[in-house]
Amino acid sequence: MHVPSAPEELLALLTLRFTPGLGPRRTESLRAHFGSAHAALRAPRSELRGVPGLDIRSLAAIGTPKAAEQAGAELAEAARLGVTLLGRGLDGYPPALDALEDAPAVLWVLGDLPDLPVVPRAVGIVGTRAASPHAVSLTRTVAADLARAGVVVVSGLARGVDTAAHGAAVEAGGLSVGVLGSAVNVIYPRENERLAERLTLISEYPLGTGPAQHHFPTRNRLIAALSAGTLVVEGERKSGSLITATHALECGRTVFAVPGRAGDPRAAGPHALIRDGAVLTESAADILTEFGWGSVPQQPALNLPSEQAQVLAAINAPTTLDDLQARARLPLADVQTALVMLQLAGLVEEVGGRWSRR
Repeated sequence: MHVPSAPEELLALLTLRFTPGLGPRRTESLRAHFGSAHAALRAPRSELRGVPGLDIRSLAAIGTPKAAEQAGAELAEAARLGVTLLGRGLDGYPPALDALEDAPAVLWVLGDLPDLPVVPRAVGIVGTRAASPHAVSLTRTVAADLARAGVVVVSGLARGVDTAAHGAAVEAGGLSVGVLGSAVNVIYPRENERLAERLTLISEYPLGTGPAQHHFPTRNRLIAALSAGTLVVEGERKSGSLITATHALECGRTVFAVPGRAGDPRAAGPHALIRDGAVLTESAADILTEFGWGSVPQQPALNLPSEQAQVLAAINAPTTLDDLQARARLPLADVQTALVMLQLAGLVEEVGGRWSRR
C-alpha cells in the first residue's frame, strides 16, 4: 500500500476541495474510508460507491482533471504569495479544529500560526459591526489584557468589535488571528488592510475569493473552534455573534457575554446568552479565572507627573470627563491637561465622550 508523502496528500486534499459537490464532510468521509485523500482519488468507482454520503453527481466528479489542475495552480500561486496551505491530517493543521464535524479539508494561512491545540489558549471576541463607543472601549481593554496574559485573540476582522479586539491585542504585544470570510489575499473591509498585516490570517477559501454574505456565518464556526471560549460583547438576538456562540457550544467551548443596557437591541444577544448560562463578563479577569489561566500581568510602573498619574489611576472603566474629575479630585483644567498628555503618550483614548485606558 502506497503511503503518500505530505506534499502528495496536500495536493490530493486540495484536489478534493476543488471537486464539485464535495464539502468538508464528504471529503473527510473519503479520507477516513480510504486512509488518505491520495488513496481516495485513486480508488475505483466500485469502491467509491461504498463511501457513506456520496451521491451520483459527487461520485462522477471525483478524479476529473480540472480539479487536479486547479489544485496545482493554487499551490503554485500560494508559494508565490507566501501563503501556507495546511491539510487536515497533516502536520501543522490546528488540532483545535477537530472539535468541528465539518472542519475544512484545507486551510489557507498568511503569517505565523500560533499553537492551537485541542484546547487552545485562545479566546474569540465577537460582536456587532455597529458597536457602541462603550463596547469598543471595553473590547479594547479586555483584548489587551488577554494578550498581555499570553492569550491569543481570535476574531473575524469585521468592523466594530472585531477591529477593536484585533487592534488592541497586537498593540499590547500579543498575537491575534483573523478568520476571514474571503481569501487571505482579499481583505474585507478594505480599511483593515493595514491592521491585517499585523495579524495571522486564516481562511478556508481559495486565493482570490471575494467576500460573500453566506461566507461569514460559515467562517464563524472556525472562530468558535479555534478558541477555548467565545466572548460576545454586543449583538442582536439574530446576529453573526450569536451564530458564533452557538457554534462554540456545539464544540464544547465556553461562552462569555458582556451585559448591556436594558432595552438596547445590541444588548439583546448577550442578555439572552447570560440567561441561558453564559459567563457574565466585565473584564479579562473573568475569562482568565474561568479557565484557571492566572491573572493579567501588572504593567511596569510609569514615571508620570503626579496629576497624570492621578487621572490614569482614576480610569478603571470607560469614564466621562465629569466622573473622572470627581474620582481624580482635581480641577477640571488640570484633568483636561493630563488627559491630553496621556493621550499623546498613547495611554488613554476617548471614544464617544468616554475616556478609557489603551
